[in-house]
This record gives sequence, C-alpha cells and structure tokens, in this order.
Amino acid sequence: MKQILARIKPYIRWFIWGGVIFFLIKTVKDRLGEVATISIDHQGWLILSGALMITICAHIWSGWVWTWILQLFKQPLGVKEGIRVYLITNIAKYSPGNIWHFYGRITAVSGVGGSKGAATLSVLLEPLLMASAALLIGLISSGLGVLETDFNPIIVALQLFSLVAVLIGIHPRILNPLMHRLSKSKNKADPTAAQLIKLETYPLMPFLGEIGFVILRGIGFILTFLALQPISAPQIPQLIGAFSFAWLLGLVVPGAPGGLGVFEVTAYSLLDDALFPAEIAAVALYRLISILAEAIAAVGSFKKTKNQ
Repeated sequence: MKQILARIKPYIRWFIWGGVIFFLIKTVKDRLGEVATISIDHQGWLILSGALMITICAHIWSGWVWTWILQLFKQPLGVKEGIRVYLITNIAKYSPGNIWHFYGRITAVSGVGGSKGAATLSVLLEPLLMASAALLIGLISSGLGVLETDFNPIIVALQLFSLVAVLIGIHPRILNPLMHRLSKSKNKADPTAAQLIKLETYPLMPFLGEIGFVILRGIGFILTFLALQPISAPQIPQLIGAFSFAWLLGLVVPGAPGGLGVFEVTAYSLLDDALFPAEIAAVALYRLISILAEAIAAVGSFKKTKNQ
C-alpha cells in the first residue's frame, strides 16, 4: 500500500490543482454571467481597476501578516517565500473541502525544515484573527448606529462574547497548554517536540494586521459600489460594516468554498435597497474582482518562483 501511495503521490498535487482550476473557471464563468448586463462608463472602469489593485494589495498584505504568525512560532520560512506560498495557495480555497490552501501552506513550511505542528497552528490561528478583526469592525459599525441591522441585542451580545472569547483564547497562557496537548498526541515518539511549539507573546501585531486586511478589502468593496452609483461620506462606514459581517460569515460558514454564496446573501440582507440600488450588481461584480485579484496574485507569484 505504501509503495502505491509513493507512486501516485507526485500526481496528487496536479490532481488537486486541476480541480482548483476547474472550479475557479466555473465560478468566474458564473459571475461573468451575472455582471454581463451591467453598464459601466469609462470612469467606472478606472474605479474598478483601482478596486482590483487594492484587492491584490490586500492579499499581499495578508500573506505578509501570515509570515508574522510564522515568526511567532519561530518557523524558517522567509518573508518573501512565505508571501509567495500564501498567494499561490490562496486560490485553492475555492476547491471543494475548503482546506487545500491550508494543506499547501503546511506542506511548504515543513518542506523547508519547519514544524508541521507549528505550521498547522499558524494556518488555524490566521482565520481566527481574521474573523476577530472582521467581527470587531462590524460590531463597531453596528454599535455606533452606522449599520442598521435586524440583529437583536441577544445576537449582538453573543457576537461580542465570541469576540472576547477568541481574543482571550489566543493568549499564550491559554493557547500554549492546548498546543502542547495536541503536539503530544501527534508526536508520541518525541514528547519534547511539544515544548518547542509555543507562543511567547500575544499575537497583537498579527491581529492588527488582519484589521488592516479587512479594511483594505472593504475599500475594494466600496470602490466597486462607487463605479456603479454615487456614494456619500455617511454611506462609507455602512458599506465597511456590511462587508465585514458578510465576509465574516463567508469565512466561518462550513462547506462554502471561499465564502461563495454566503457572502453575497449576507451583503444583500444588510444593505438598504433605497440607499444602495446597485447592490446586487455591485456585490456580484466585487466577487468577480476578488477572484481575479487572487488569480492574478497567484499567477504572478508562481512565475516569480519559476524564474528563480
């Protein structure tokens, strides 16, 4: 059995990437059909180009933040290589299962001599910090009355409790014992390996970095709306808040590769039709921009890797 697995292992990677490309093309095709009837003038196309560039920068920034997390775990993957790995594997989240981008990053870290356990924790900690950042921004918008939602006080209280619980749960005094137990169960042959996987400081900078990521993505979201309809200053925080909640649910709802469908439905429900008449077209167009940004960043990173 091991010999069979060893023979087919080199082909598994290409099988996975083939599936990713297939589902990515299908998603792009579906979104193109949704936005084909949208009328955009010359100025609108310039604004959309800006939204695309901002979204690409957001993904590059997110890859950089991931390398900060790796540094907290003292992993050997460098900043440039870490960003490349992050961008190349990012589009794999659109494949069924929504885990292959994590697998690619874990494999890359262990491939340069890093700890597979620490790499696993880094890819688990990153979405936790992302979710906390998006929830914080959404709660601030809702709490200030900027974003009018149908959420009752009990739901808001549960959201606030979840945010506090996550931010406390990632404190080294709480997270390190959990990591040690997990590592011991995975490394029974080498119990000392568990002690090497630990956080020595609170991941404050990565958390702040993820706040920046969500804000950058939100700016791309706003620019997409601006290309289709006029946007006033009071509407900007509303769009940021709606984006944060929609993106958060797209991130945490299981079985939704890349948040497909969940993000769109949530954004539609949070935005007022009277204030944002172009919401359906804008949200669909933003999804297409987001996918294109991830694909462009991945292809660019892959080419750089091949040239070196």
